[in-house]
Amino acid sequence: MPVTPMQIASLLPIRPVVFLGQVLISAFEAIAGRWQFRPKDLGRVAADCSARAVPIVTVVNVLIGAILAFVGAVQLVKFGAGIYVADLVGIAVAREMAAIITAVVMAGRTGAAFAAELATMQANEEVDALEVLGLNAVDFLVLPRVTALLVTMPLLYVYGCVTGLLGGMAVAAGMLDISPAAYLDRTLEALDWSHLGLGFSKSIVFGALIGMVGSYFGLYAQRNAEGVGVATTNAVVVSIVGIIVLDAVFAICANALGI
Repeated sequence: MPVTPMQIASLLPIRPVVFLGQVLISAFEAIAGRWQFRPKDLGRVAADCSARAVPIVTVVNVLIGAILAFVGAVQLVKFGAGIYVADLVGIAVAREMAAIITAVVMAGRTGAAFAAELATMQANEEVDALEVLGLNAVDFLVLPRVTALLVTMPLLYVYGCVTGLLGGMAVAAGMLDISPAAYLDRTLEALDWSHLGLGFSKSIVFGALIGMVGSYFGLYAQRNAEGVGVATTNAVVVSIVGIIVLDAVFAICANALGI
């Protein structure tokens, strides 16, 4: 009986590297038009990663923008520079907070769901059934999930920026009597495309990370009920730690490039 790529990867100590290679190969084959997943599966996952995630993304980003504005107002008002709350919120949200907070929320919501779903399939031997039918599990299960997050995370980032700025505007108007027009004018003056481009790039990388980490721990979970819980926990923890590490790498690179 031929050995499948999944079985080879499970025997290697560098299994995460092998898994990453499989995902990249599947991605190049999909770009060439040789994908194996069903479009309706991609649509289902994309809907779960986008429209159904909007309420929690809205709440979290509005609160983050409000918190940043409140902390900034308390300090800046002492120097008569309350209007610069708009600068603080705009730059912080565009460069860091919208991308990071949205990614953390998606790691806990969507990444965990990916891990639990695939771990359950592994426990029920559905993944083995796909291999027997000649369908590569990475092509059929992992690639649509990673693709969905790659597409939806940048959109959620842009939405997170808007909601974060609205949260900051509400606090600035309530605490400092700054009009919405003045707040928006100051925000547009403070922001430039480098801030937005940096945050947008982060959202793409974070989306790929969450999708691959959740799928990885789901596919290689133990074949029992405990394995589902362990896979879900590991997916969330590793995703969040990876997000923080990658953000630090982005910060170092941005500083070196003068962004």
